[in-house]
Amino acid sequence: MGSEKLKGVLAQILTYAVATAVAIYTGSFFDDWHLILQILFADIAGTVVIFIFSLIFKNSSLYDPYWSYAPAIIVGYFFFLPLMESANPTRMLVVFLLVQYWSWRLTLNFLRGWKGLSQQDWRYDDLKKKTGKWFHLVDFFGIELFPTLLVFGGCLPLFWIYQSDAAFGWLDIVATIVTFGAVTIELTADEQLRAFMRRKKPGETLTSGLWAYSRHPNYFGEMSFWWGLVLFGIAAAPEAWYYYIGGAVAITALFVFISVPMIDKRSLERRANYKEIMDSISGIIPWIPKKRF
Repeated sequence: MGSEKLKGVLAQILTYAVATAVAIYTGSFFDDWHLILQILFADIAGTVVIFIFSLIFKNSSLYDPYWSYAPAIIVGYFFFLPLMESANPTRMLVVFLLVQYWSWRLTLNFLRGWKGLSQQDWRYDDLKKKTGKWFHLVDFFGIELFPTLLVFGGCLPLFWIYQSDAAFGWLDIVATIVTFGAVTIELTADEQLRAFMRRKKPGETLTSGLWAYSRHPNYFGEMSFWWGLVLFGIAAAPEAWYYYIGGAVAITALFVFISVPMIDKRSLERRANYKEIMDSISGIIPWIPKKRF
């Protein structure tokens, strides 16, 4: 690990240690509140801390791992919370392990590709150029707080999963397959992309492996993960589905209407044959391509 990356990793560790401590301290003030609000306020407090550190280190990508870090902490809190002892232990354990699998994959993938504090996501750089002196507001509300609320919404099924004594049944098995499969698709897509980046030529696009059936298989896996949690929620508390389905809907909308169009637009500007690839390969959901490249 180079010195620049080491500095970045140490900055991440410091930032997230302080954010976690502040989140726990904040949550303790709301012990008498509903558990959802207690964790929400703690989550927001942690986000504020990370935003402050992103200003100190002048790098908004310091926030990026929080997308995968916060759910791991939330599910861990539920798993070890004494109040949840009446919940179905099999479902509790399966969901805990699946969320940890997802969290560690995504966090490690970020750290493997991040070069340090000198590197910031190109989308943030574009926003900074477009918003100028207003960037700090865009940074806090758009880059950091908005994703925190999205992910918190995606985690809402956990509040019912970890309080339900419903038997572990066939829908839980389906949910396990969907969720595990989603993370494995992401992991496979990441490794295929990493191998491709080591040998690619300028302007070349990955169109083999999972990427032959979807231009964004990693996003398909990410969306499927959140829908897997919804399936667990339905298995645990089907009568409350309208309380916790909104997070998965919002995350899906984020990828379908914002992330994918943004990346496709950039690729069209930088890659000569990308329009042909778009016409031949499915955008998100894996499907048989119209043409092999």
